[in-house]
Amino acid sequence: MACTAFNRLLKPLLLPLATGDHFIDPPVVLAPMAGITNAPFRTLCREQGAGLFVSEMVTARALIERRPETLRMIVPGKGEWPRSVQLYSVDPTTMRAAVTMLGKENLADHIDMNFGCPVPKVTRKGGGAALPFKRKLFSNIVQAAVEAAKPFGIPVTVKMRIGIDSDHETYLEAAKSAADLGVAWVALHARTAAQMYEGKADWSAITRLVDHLKPTGVPVLGNGDIWSGSDAVAMIEQTGCAGVVVGRGCLGRPWLFTDLVASLKGEDKQITPTLHEVREVMFRHAQLIVEYLESEDRGMRDIRKHMAWYLKGFRVPREIRHDLGMVSSLQEMRDLLDQLEQQPYPVEIGEKPRGRTSHGRAPTLPDGWLNDPDELVHVELEDAFSGG
Repeated sequence: MACTAFNRLLKPLLLPLATGDHFIDPPVVLAPMAGITNAPFRTLCREQGAGLFVSEMVTARALIERRPETLRMIVPGKGEWPRSVQLYSVDPTTMRAAVTMLGKENLADHIDMNFGCPVPKVTRKGGGAALPFKRKLFSNIVQAAVEAAKPFGIPVTVKMRIGIDSDHETYLEAAKSAADLGVAWVALHARTAAQMYEGKADWSAITRLVDHLKPTGVPVLGNGDIWSGSDAVAMIEQTGCAGVVVGRGCLGRPWLFTDLVASLKGEDKQITPTLHEVREVMFRHAQLIVEYLESEDRGMRDIRKHMAWYLKGFRVPREIRHDLGMVSSLQEMRDLLDQLEQQPYPVEIGEKPRGRTSHGRAPTLPDGWLNDPDELVHVELEDAFSGG
């Protein structure tokens, strides 16, 4: 498909806000990533031109209990709009209360619900990617969110995985249920929970979901293995999805969104920053985090995990890499960065997979979880989960 023809077929993604329809053009969304997509990182990505940036996953119960760190997580960056919050809950009543709070207090313009997290501390509570297996519980939670959001004009979306494992795929039925209940779109990470982040994402599942939801008119966004602008184009061409959700590909590369926007507009453009340009992004990121957390000590501890992603593929002395991974002040970071020698961007390595590479494993589930998908269970509330 020629770029011009592709561009004509690619429509902006509609986000029907209370203030009027908002079009995400091109349809590129930053995936919520726990511990990563806080306001400083969203600011860096947002400046590159894409359309929607979702917060870290927020636990609904922690939100309605007004835990200070959770309230901080939903504070938008300067000028950030639409304000997008991802909620996690295993209880319809808690989800309804959290959405109502966001609406009444005007704290969000868009709400996404997490039904895709594969980590054990979430799935062992019946949450994340485990939850859609319980059909009635899933439908009740989605319905509670959509109904609670409606009076405030807040669109609700869902993000999910293919299923728990290859023997327990849930995405087609769950997505249809969510579409019928009124969600604005469904995003699919084309892996099962058992796969974690292993192997290749199965884009054919996105194709099947697009076809499955066509009668409903609800768009599907694709997620999984988008490391470059050409990957985004390929996913849309191969699957027919209405847009892409990008997660690990932007770790240490917020400028990836410039490439994505250009590629989806049919432009031949690629950002390849030199090492000196990358180090300035790194330092600004650290400054934003320190300001956001109101603590240099906490901010420097938070930026450490980003160092290896930013420097991936560059030739950096071992001692400097080590010290950046232990950096304790902005001045120390500045001094270390200033020792880096200028280098061109390592394109071949820079566009390879990054972030989590967890090997597949059997998901941790509540006892008897797989006995009956129609069983209305009372799951243990998410208060033991520290994600919010």
